[in-house]
Amino acid sequence: MDEIVSFGTIVLIVAAGFLLALGVIKLTERFPVPSPALFLLIGALISFPEVYQHLSLKTAERIGVVALVLILFDGGMNVGWNRFRRAAFPIATLGIVGTFATAAVVALAVHYLFDFTWTTAWIVGAALAPTDPAVMFSVLGNREVGGRSGTILEGESGANDPVGIALMIALLDYATHQQASLWAGVADFAISMIVGLAIGIVGALVLMKLMRSVSLPGEGLYPIRTLVFAFAIYGLATVAHGSGFLAVFVAGLVISEVRAPFKGEIENFHKSLASLGEIAVFAVLGLTIHLSDLGPTSVWLDGLLIALLLAFVIRPIVVAPLLGPVRLRLGERIFVMWGGLKGAVPILLGILVLLEGVSDASRVYGIIFVVVAFSVVVQGSTLPYLAHRLRVPMRSVVPTPWDVSIRLRSEPRTIRRYNVGSGSRALGKPISELPLGERSWISMVIRKGEPAQPRGSTLLQPGDELLVFSEPEDEPKLLHLFEGRR
Repeated sequence: MDEIVSFGTIVLIVAAGFLLALGVIKLTERFPVPSPALFLLIGALISFPEVYQHLSLKTAERIGVVALVLILFDGGMNVGWNRFRRAAFPIATLGIVGTFATAAVVALAVHYLFDFTWTTAWIVGAALAPTDPAVMFSVLGNREVGGRSGTILEGESGANDPVGIALMIALLDYATHQQASLWAGVADFAISMIVGLAIGIVGALVLMKLMRSVSLPGEGLYPIRTLVFAFAIYGLATVAHGSGFLAVFVAGLVISEVRAPFKGEIENFHKSLASLGEIAVFAVLGLTIHLSDLGPTSVWLDGLLIALLLAFVIRPIVVAPLLGPVRLRLGERIFVMWGGLKGAVPILLGILVLLEGVSDASRVYGIIFVVVAFSVVVQGSTLPYLAHRLRVPMRSVVPTPWDVSIRLRSEPRTIRRYNVGSGSRALGKPISELPLGERSWISMVIRKGEPAQPRGSTLLQPGDELLVFSEPEDEPKLLHLFEGRR
C-alpha cells in the first residue's frame, strides 16, 4: 500500500508540473518570453538539493534524447519537403559549414579569453554551435514568417543539431582516449552523417509505403505506427553508428508531403508529442543544475561574455558570407543572424561533457547554461520585435479549433486544398479571371478561419485556403497558380 501511495504522489506531482507548464504557456501570450526559457529557469530555480541529487545526469540525458527525437521528427514534418527544397542551399551551408565555423570561432575565443586548452575550447565550441529546434519551433511555431528567412531558421535548427552532436561525440572520444586520432574522428563524423542520412531516407520510404497501402483496424493506431517508426529509425541509425537525430529529421521531411489516410490526425498527434517533449526536456535540463553550484561570479561573467560575442560578433561573421549567394533582403539577413537561438541541445551536449569527466567539465557546463539562458530569454523574446523593425513579414497564426470535414472510404483524388501564396499568380485576381480550365473549379474559400462561398468577383488574398475540385493531372498547374510552386 505504501508503494502505491508513494507512486501516486509522484504521479500527482508530475501532473501538477505539467498543469503549471500549460499555465506558463498561456502566460506567454501576454509576455513575449519563449515558454522554453521559462521552463528552463523555473526548473533551475526549484532545483533544491533534494531534487538535484535524485535526478541523475544519465536520466536527464535519456529524457533529452527521447524529447529531441519527438521534436526533430515533428520539426521535419512541419518544415516540409517543399519548403525545405526551396531553401536547401542556405539550410545545408548553415547546418554543416556554419556549425563547424561557429565551433571554430568560439573555440578560438574561449582558448584565448579563458585559457582553456585547445581540446576543451573545441568542446565548448561544439556545444554552443548548434541552434535549437525546440526553441525555434516554439518561437516560430505559432507565427508565419513571410519569405524564406523563417524556413531557413527552422531548417537550420533541425539540420545542425545532428552535425553538432556528431562533432561533440568525436571530440569527446578524442579527449578521453589516448589512442584516438584526429583523422579517426573525421572519419567517424563522415560515417555518422552518411549512415544517418541513408537510414532516414530508406526508413521514410518504407513508412510512406505502409502509410499508403497497409490499413489498420483503428484510427488511433495510425499515429502510433509513425511514432514507432520514428524511434525505430533513430535506434537503427544509432546502432549502425550513424546519426539517429539526422535520420529522424530527414524521415520527417520525406513523409511530410505524402497523401495518406488519417494524415491530419498523424500530424496533430506528433505536434502534441513534440510540445510535451519541449516541456519535459527544458524542465528536466533546468533541474540538472543548481544555481549555487555554477561557481564563482567568473562563470556567470564568462558565460555572459560568450553569449554576447555569439549574438553580436561570432554568428554575424559566420552567417553573413554563407548567406551571400542567397537572395534575401538586408532585413531578412539580419533576422537570420539574430535568430540563431541556443537551447536544449547545447545543454544536452554539456551533460555529455559532465558524464565523460572532461577537464574543467563543471565550468564548461556552467558557461553553456548561462549562454543558453541568455539566448532563449533575450534573443528569443526580441525576435518578433526585430522582425517588425526589419520589416520581415510575421503574423500570428490564430488556432482554428473547429473542423468541418467529411470522411471518405477511399482517397479523394479529385479534391485538393491550396493556400494562396504571397507570390502566386492568382493573388489579387477575381476567380472569374483565373485560368482554371474546364475540369477545375473552386468550391470553397476559407479566409481568416471563416468559410465563404466563392463568386466570380471574389478577389483572392494571401493566406486564403481553397478547396478545389480538379483532375490529378492538373495539380502541377494549380500548384503554380495558387502557391507559386512548380
